[in-house]
Parts: sequence; C-alpha cells; structure tokens
Amino acid sequence: MDIIQILREDYQRFPIDQHYDLYADEVYFKDPLNEFRGINKYKAMIQFMGTFFQNIKMDLHEIYPEQNIIYMKWTLNWTTPLPWQPRIAIPGRTELTLDEHQKIISHVDYWNCSRWDVVKQHIFPKR
Repeated sequence: MDIIQILREDYQRFPIDQHYDLYADEVYFKDPLNEFRGINKYKAMIQFMGTFFQNIKMDLHEIYPEQNIIYMKWTLNWTTPLPWQPRIAIPGRTELTLDEHQKIISHVDYWNCSRWDVVKQHIFPKR
C-alpha cells in the first residue's frame, strides 16, 4: 500500500490508529498553535486531541504528491466539551515533506481561518 492510500485511511479514522511509522523520529511539526520536533510529541498531541475533544472528524478533500511533498486539503471538526457543546470546524491544508526513504520529516498545517475565528466558534456556536 502506498503512502497516499495510508494517509487517506488515517484521516478517515483520525485520531484513532494512526500510522506513526510513516514519520521520522525527529519529525518537525508546525500549526497555528504548536511547533516542535519529535514523533513522541506528535503522538502526544494526537492523543490529547482524541482524549479531550469529542466526535472528531477529519474530512480529507484533496491529496496529491509533487516531488517530495504531499499536499492535502481538509476540514477538521470536533465538539468541545463545554456545557453548550459547540461544534468547531477548521478548514485547512497540510504539507508533508518526505525524505529519501519516504518518511515524513516535516508536517506543516495551515488553517484557512484565524485562531480568533476558532475562539469565536466556541463563544458564538452555529446551530
């Protein structure tokens, strides 16, 4: 099975049973909230999301490789465990950089909204 198919399947069941073996030990991760190196920190971040947030769904809209980079477009949804149970949606994209062994050495996420937009979804939930 190729890496594109594995990533498609991982995103369908995110954050459960991810293929962390696709990532290099010192993978670089960056998104609008986090920046770090290391597969253990990456695993901990995904585990936190799966433990804290409810009804997580990652809709993968597009995935394609170009040379040593895999580009993805997606929407991440979850329910935040607040009394009013706001449903949050973050549209975004990812750039995964591969090394010569086809291991992911860099995972950079970009949101198509601001951090403030995400905060507002918690305060003024759409029903």
